[in-house]
Amino acid sequence: MIELQNVSMGYGGIELLTEMTLKLVPGSFHFLTGPSGAGKTSFLKLCYAELLPSAGFVNLFGQDVRQMGRDDIARTRQRIGVVHQDCQFLDHLPMTENVALPITVSGRTPDMAELRELLAWVGLRGQANALPPELSGGERQRAALARAVIMSPEVILADEPTGNVDWEMSKRLLALLIELNKMGKTVVIATHDLNLIRHAKSQVSARVLRIQNRRLHLAGADL
Repeated sequence: MIELQNVSMGYGGIELLTEMTLKLVPGSFHFLTGPSGAGKTSFLKLCYAELLPSAGFVNLFGQDVRQMGRDDIARTRQRIGVVHQDCQFLDHLPMTENVALPITVSGRTPDMAELRELLAWVGLRGQANALPPELSGGERQRAALARAVIMSPEVILADEPTGNVDWEMSKRLLALLIELNKMGKTVVIATHDLNLIRHAKSQVSARVLRIQNRRLHLAGADL
């Protein structure tokens, strides 16, 4: 699905990530850890072609990103749902329209019954008509997850999805991501919260990846 082969990348001539190799297979569940500034967000951006490697190869669903045009990348991104660390919404639109934006931008008309079902799944049935500023941090994160999965992607990449919420909401968000994985989705969660990883271990077979000293280390299922 997503494969990195000896990938390096950096900014302004400074290498941030070095010789990273990883293959994300269908239905796998990964946690990505590492200190602040280690490059977790950049790693995720490589996985959905927001960034290109300075060396090595990134293959998305069998295609080399360097050989893909803008339209190819746009189509491929429909197969990857991304939950950003700082989720952004259009404050003048109700949550139903914000969550449906990926479908609207693709030129399709959202199925309102499916949209209501999705909002109910993330626990936002009562906030369907609320504006983003009216939502709590946890509600915004759940809305961001709903928006990430509305196109039925095969891969979910979540960048610190529990970073701004309390422990109870963290567990709730994790439960939703585990449920997606049990539906066959590949899930990668970037987090610095080791308690979240420990909590997940009894519920899902997860592999822990660490970025340390610019390199990716495979830590198996153990912390």
